[in-house]
Amino acid sequence: MPASITNSTSRYGWAAIVLHWLIAAIFIGQFVLGLVMMRLSSQRTAFELIQLHKSFGFLLLGLVILRIAWRLGNAVPALPRSVEPFERRVAPLVHFVLYGFQLALPLSGWALVSVSMLEIPSMPFNLFVMPDLPLAESDPAESFWTSAHWYLAYAGIGLVALHIAAALRHHFWLKDAVLTRMIAPSSDHNTE
Repeated sequence: MPASITNSTSRYGWAAIVLHWLIAAIFIGQFVLGLVMMRLSSQRTAFELIQLHKSFGFLLLGLVILRIAWRLGNAVPALPRSVEPFERRVAPLVHFVLYGFQLALPLSGWALVSVSMLEIPSMPFNLFVMPDLPLAESDPAESFWTSAHWYLAYAGIGLVALHIAAALRHHFWLKDAVLTRMIAPSSDHNTE
C-alpha cells in the first residue's frame, strides 16, 4: 500500500514529515544566518542577509501555522509501548513549547522590523511588501524587540538541541520507533 499523506495510529504521514523537516531546517538555518549576518563587516552583505533572514522568517511563520493546523486536524500517532509514562505526559507539553517558540521567534522578528526607526520595508523574497505590525516605532521598542528576538533565538535553539538529543536517545539507546516514525511515512493506517 502506498505511503499516506495523513498520519496513522503509529506513524506520521508525508505532510507531517515534510513540514517537520522543512521547519527544522529553516529554524536551524535561521539561527546560523542570524549569527553570521550580525558579525559581517560589509554593510551591504549584512543588509542582503538581513533581508534574506526576514524572508525565511515569514516563510517559517507560515509553515509553522500550517503545521499546527495540520496537527490539529490529524491524529497524533501513539507513542510506542516502550515509552515510559512520564515521557508520555511530558511529550505533548514539549511539543506545545516547541510550537510556541517557533511562532514567537518569527513574530518577535516581525515586531522588531515593525518598530524600527529605520523604516526599511520587508519584502519576502522580493515578491511583495509585508505590512508592519500595528506597533509604535521607537528606539526603546526596537531595543526591547531586539533583546526579545535574541533571547528567544537562543532559548529556541536550546530546545531544538534537547529535542534532537531526546530523539537520538530513543533511536540509539532505547531502540524504539519514536524517531523512525518521523522519517518514514505510514503506509497502512492499521500498522502498529
